[in-house]
Parts: sequence; C-alpha cells; structure tokens
Amino acid sequence: MTFFKSVKGLVLAGALTGAMFITPALAGVEAKIDLSSQRMTVYVNGWYYASWKVSTARRGYRTPIGQWRPKWMAKMHYSKKYNNSPMPHSIFFLGGYAIHGTNAVSRLGRPASHGCIRLHPRNAAKLFSLVKKYGMRQTRIKITK
Repeated sequence: MTFFKSVKGLVLAGALTGAMFITPALAGVEAKIDLSSQRMTVYVNGWYYASWKVSTARRGYRTPIGQWRPKWMAKMHYSKKYNNSPMPHSIFFLGGYAIHGTNAVSRLGRPASHGCIRLHPRNAAKLFSLVKKYGMRQTRIKITK
C-alpha cells in the first residue's frame, strides 16, 4: 500500500514498509476565473498566489466556460475585431479569447468585456510573467459560472 503527502511543493511517497522517497509535485500555474464573483484566483505549484477582480462578458456577449491551456501569448496585442483596442499581456486560450490587461480599471469586478477576461494591467503583467516562467504547458485556465 502506498501513501502520498504534499509538503511545501514536494510529494512524499512511501510504502508501509517504511521506504520513503521525494518527488517534485506538479509544478505550474492555475488561473481560476469565477464568472459569478468576477474574480480570478491564481495558484502556483498548488499554493495560493493572489485573487484579483476581473471583468468578463457583458450582456450580449459570452465568456466560455471550461478548462484550457494557453495557446499563445503577446506582451502587447491590438484587437483586430474591436477597433485596435490594446490588450497588454495577452494570454490567448481559445480562438480570440484571452486574459489581458485593461485601461478600464473602474469596471473591474463586473461584466464589461466582449468575452475576454480583463485584469488590472499590473495583475495582467504578473500573470503573464508567471505563465512565461512556468510555461504554457504547465498552465491551466479554468472558468466556472
């Protein structure tokens, strides 16, 4: 019989025989977006990192629900669909949907976007840096109602 215990980012695994070895825990970034509370909670290596206000789709638009890995990133992107609107620190996860910074910080905490997940520019830069450090393959984006 084997047991597992997480200790500060490590997984201790052992058998009832008393043998013990240490393996690294799954490393990475997880961004959980809750549409009902308009908040993103970020975890790094399974540990709480931060919680930030976001803006997601306003009436007439939608933010997709589900789980993805980032597909591509851009330090500065301009929306071809929405009047060249700036999208700093963009993390694209599904077609044209992205997590990105916004200048409309007064709208954070309530639906206001065309479907993207908007963050304060400082927080978008922090998340972008984390994803860059850990890699897109080690990042998960989860969006729930």
